[in-house]
Amino acid sequence: MKTFVRHTLAAATFGLASLATSVQAQEISFGIIATDAASVQRERWEPFFRDMEKKTGLTVKSFYAPDYAGVIEAMRFNKIQVAWYGNKAAMEAVDRANGEIFAQVRYKDGSYGYHALLITHKDSPYRTLDDVLKNSKSINFGIGDPNSTSGFLVPTFYIFAQNKVDHRTAFKTIRSASHGANIQATLAKQVDVATNNTEDMGKLEANRPELFNQLRIVWKSPLIPSDPFVWRKDLDPAVKEKLRTFVLNYASKDPAEKAILNKIYDYDGFRPSNNDQLIPIRELEFFRDRRRAETDEKLSPAERARVIAEIDAKLAALKK
Repeated sequence: MKTFVRHTLAAATFGLASLATSVQAQEISFGIIATDAASVQRERWEPFFRDMEKKTGLTVKSFYAPDYAGVIEAMRFNKIQVAWYGNKAAMEAVDRANGEIFAQVRYKDGSYGYHALLITHKDSPYRTLDDVLKNSKSINFGIGDPNSTSGFLVPTFYIFAQNKVDHRTAFKTIRSASHGANIQATLAKQVDVATNNTEDMGKLEANRPELFNQLRIVWKSPLIPSDPFVWRKDLDPAVKEKLRTFVLNYASKDPAEKAILNKIYDYDGFRPSNNDQLIPIRELEFFRDRRRAETDEKLSPAERARVIAEIDAKLAALKK
């Protein structure tokens, strides 16, 4: 009898342990990069996560870090399993955090891209990019998070590397902040010029046109691929399939779902994607690094040639 009881209890314990493992496997944490204050991002994204829970049966916990690196590192250590990134941050997650792109956001106009911007206050004397570069030593400059595509990578290549300018020393002062914080600092005239993008400025124009009208756009980048969703490669395949089905079908028919995406960033849906989305971003980084090597006076001719050859080899590999 005692043996039977022990076996029964053991079986029950095993069953409970299996159930707990199953329940735990159906829970994911979803990270959101810090393009704005956590409270703002929470208001935008939580309705989407609640719909995700209803339609997938997953328990979805949200994670809002104070900077981009916090979300990348959280994925690296498996504290989060899925995340919304910009392309530059996604590249870091793919390279260092076992990440893999599976979807890309679509805008209301049907496009899959946006633009980096330089903005000033409308009272600013700086009206063009040339004005900014010529008067840089008088300018307090606001740049984006180092892992931001539109706030950092794109302007450092198209504005600074292309004009052989070191942004770290070119300005009177330079500060790094989120897109939302850079908008606020420009409105308050705490910075003279700042990086931003058409996503955040579009949101400002829609919600606070009186503030949008106080700002001036002085530079606009070429098109940047729209943001990806990234999951960890080792995520349970069954959970991946639930997420893929939910994301790719979300807002395809339901006006309420479209309204939720519109509130996030004028998003309108998703399409499948993969890590090839990052190729243009990787090219930007390599081209930027090449420009720096070409103008780095600390490098000997032989060292410069070696660095440039290594970068060219990496660029060539991307095209294969």
